[in-house]
Amino acid sequence: MEEPYVRKVQYYETDMMGVVHHANFIHWMEEARILFMDRLGFPYAAMEAKGIISPVRSLSCDYKHTCTFGDEIRVFLSVKAFNGVVMTIGYEMKNQKDETVMTGSSDHMFLHRDGSFARLKREIPEFCEAIDKEMNNG
Repeated sequence: MEEPYVRKVQYYETDMMGVVHHANFIHWMEEARILFMDRLGFPYAAMEAKGIISPVRSLSCDYKHTCTFGDEIRVFLSVKAFNGVVMTIGYEMKNQKDETVMTGSSDHMFLHRDGSFARLKREIPEFCEAIDKEMNNG
């Protein structure tokens, strides 16, 4: 994703120490992923309307620096791998000082609502082409 997802840390996202609670980074990853899909031209709602869901298969986060209320966080997202059924996304979050605060990744499967694998290369080839183009530009 060329342009990062940008957000300000909200007070309710911090703990009693005034630091962002670690679970919020996972929410920010999802927010960036939804924006990425929108910008790609394949919003989650449109995929779900076609009967395709995309559950998280795995997720990892490596926390590098604390964030506090009011910090501006930029989430950089890139597609690391895609085989037509599973997509791996990488994330890097930076604060307003350009310090990396978190790196991570998530794996997403593409399934039909009944749990069977969606073979996107056959079912939505234009989605696969857009992902391939994104990977080649990133």
